[in-house]
Amino acid sequence: MTPHYRAYAVCALLTFASAPLRAQTTTNPAASQGTVVLSGYLKDAATGEPLPGATVFIKALGIGTGADAQGFYSLRVPRGPQVVTFTFVSYAPQEVPLTLTGNLTYSVKLANQGVQTDEVVVTGSRAANNVRSTEVGVNQLDMNTVKLAPALLGEADVVRAVLMLPGVTTVGEGSTGFNVRGGGVDQNLVTLDDAPLYNSAHLFGFFSVFNADAVRDLKLLKGGVPAGYGGRLSSVLDVRMKAANPEKLTVSGGLGVVSSRLAVEAPLIKDKLTLLVAGRRSYGDLFLKLIPEQKDNQAYFYDLNAKLSYQLSAQDHLTLTGYYGRDVFNLGQEINSNYGNGTGTARWSYTFNSRLVLNLTALTSQYDYALGQPTGSEGFRWTSNVRNYGLKADLTYSFSAENNLALGVSRTYYTFQPGQATPTNPTSVFNELVLNPQRGMEYAAYADHEISLSPQLSVRYGLRATMYDYLGAGTTAEYVGVDGQQKTPVNPRTYGEDELIKRYSNLEPRASLRYALNETSSLKAGYHRMVQYLHFISNSTASSPLDVWSSSTPNLKPEHADQVSVGYFRNFKDNAYEASVEVYGKKMDNQIDYINGANVLLNQDLEGELLYGRGRAYGAEFYLKKNNGPLTGWVSYTLSRSERQINGLNNNAWYVNKYDKTHYLTVVGIYEYNPRWSFSTNFSYSTGVATTFPDSRYEHQGLVVPNVNGDVRNNFRVPAYHRLDLSATLQQKRNEGRRWQVSWVFSLYNVYNRRNAYSIFFQQNPDNATQTQAVRLSVLGSVLPAVTYNFTF
Repeated sequence: MTPHYRAYAVCALLTFASAPLRAQTTTNPAASQGTVVLSGYLKDAATGEPLPGATVFIKALGIGTGADAQGFYSLRVPRGPQVVTFTFVSYAPQEVPLTLTGNLTYSVKLANQGVQTDEVVVTGSRAANNVRSTEVGVNQLDMNTVKLAPALLGEADVVRAVLMLPGVTTVGEGSTGFNVRGGGVDQNLVTLDDAPLYNSAHLFGFFSVFNADAVRDLKLLKGGVPAGYGGRLSSVLDVRMKAANPEKLTVSGGLGVVSSRLAVEAPLIKDKLTLLVAGRRSYGDLFLKLIPEQKDNQAYFYDLNAKLSYQLSAQDHLTLTGYYGRDVFNLGQEINSNYGNGTGTARWSYTFNSRLVLNLTALTSQYDYALGQPTGSEGFRWTSNVRNYGLKADLTYSFSAENNLALGVSRTYYTFQPGQATPTNPTSVFNELVLNPQRGMEYAAYADHEISLSPQLSVRYGLRATMYDYLGAGTTAEYVGVDGQQKTPVNPRTYGEDELIKRYSNLEPRASLRYALNETSSLKAGYHRMVQYLHFISNSTASSPLDVWSSSTPNLKPEHADQVSVGYFRNFKDNAYEASVEVYGKKMDNQIDYINGANVLLNQDLEGELLYGRGRAYGAEFYLKKNNGPLTGWVSYTLSRSERQINGLNNNAWYVNKYDKTHYLTVVGIYEYNPRWSFSTNFSYSTGVATTFPDSRYEHQGLVVPNVNGDVRNNFRVPAYHRLDLSATLQQKRNEGRRWQVSWVFSLYNVYNRRNAYSIFFQQNPDNATQTQAVRLSVLGSVLPAVTYNFTF
């Protein structure tokens, strides 16, 4: 670490650490009369699972707090009689009178009302947080809503639910991942219990890697991102696995038209040690075997989740989490392809007292793919992978319910293999080609402080300091030439094992604030700077599993983004309705694009085909949500623009990038007809994807050939995308004495048979060789019905 960088980091951490000591410790004058600490755990009454984000509130005093990731809460309150309310989304609240004469540990188990209630809340946090919290650009989803929303072929899907939120788009069906506020797929940090996922999709984007039966909750952060998160420019999707039922054995699962799933929750030691194992597998390959001409073909995916939770004592808790998933596609002996993720997380949480909590985490993650032709004279196997191994420590200290400090450090080691091609037999015409492997080490330290300065004003501010070392062994070169054309490597230099090739360091300030206009409305603002040291190399409109991850290098510099967002938040009718309007602006540097005709696969001089420049994105997001009653749901509309300016492209002028969607509208409705029947619908509309079309043609040997102007970029759009989905869920009639519970889900995807364009290409008119015609490629161009049978016992 360089001296100036070390000084920056140390001074920043000391400044943030000392700030709360000078700040007020409570906003409640009654506290000066003598206070005590009320603390404990909030858990699910049926499963014993912690309820992170559950709230503890004393209405008479106007004070409250939320539970942490382990369900632990701590609140300093005046001595004497108090009425304490414990609440969590979709759970029956409890109002408890307590006489507090000294510090008290009081744990509560809340009963899940599930979907058989007149309140189905979409955000997964109490509705009042829309107005009261300092969070801006944040959405949470509870799994009840995810499972009720219409889904492709009946498979409840986390990422498809995220696509219904404001500011989140996709370039089309059959593309992996999602785009947030004009950013790329790679600019989203997607984590499962803190471990990053490099590809969040199964089956080329039609399903996500998240098994809904294994997920507890998820949070999407788009603006004012806290300092504890880093590594990507656009957003954070933080997904948390559920813990097993600590009191009884529970088995659940489902049978669908595409896949089946099974989850087992076992209390190995009652109330102390639990194990959750959940698996899924599709069975397209089983149906292919029934067709003689397709019997040698395979197309399927599978994944496995496991979580071991051990309550070592009242103060410390250990969790081990693992995920492994794979997609396999084999076309006989012609083409074999497979890809997948694997993650592992070990986390130890220790509660020193009601104020101080320590979390130590070790994690690993990998993504790899393989493509090849196993036999013949053109037999080859091509592989690529990225791996990381990380350690981090997070410390939180609560001075009061309104004054909280978080500190943390982390270290992550990366390895990249951009590509390796080998012949599969001695007669193959292919020669072995191995691209230079890459290695990097990322260090980070952060401080994050949240405090209520008055009943109206709350602020959260933080600083993240990062350093990235690009390490040998390896060879680097400078690239010379004209922007927009392939450049030539010169002055190569070779580095030894673990030798430092290039070091980057950055400071990333974060801040957000909330000003309450009254009890039901507030203004919020947020700012964050994010830095990304990993890059996703793909010159296609829709990313695919075969794209390449690369480290920052001397030529491929870290990406930077600065974003400002401002919003107005309002609740109506005792929090039955929530509304918000957010506007944002984002400036990005070191953005990547490609020369025309770039070859990004198995290219030893890939950096010579990359171009760099600036980006900007801005927009407005409108959100209206209904929380209560038999009819719930939300309407989301985003008006946005995303552009790039790259020297060597589009005559060096700004152009819309491939993630630009001017208009994006989603409407989601969930209707609880009675305790057995519920219905849901989803409608989505978006502007077509920007792309580059031919603007002229020429004749060659009697054929008409489309001609693309190499000086322009994304000069046309494919037709607008829109789709309607419907779903109905039938719950088995409840019988308290029967453990076996059953539900049926009936769904229709793309109800009115819209042939949405995945892309447009041009070909010669078969009826007239002197003409060309545009052809629309649709991935899912018909209505898709599905039935899913779910069970639990």
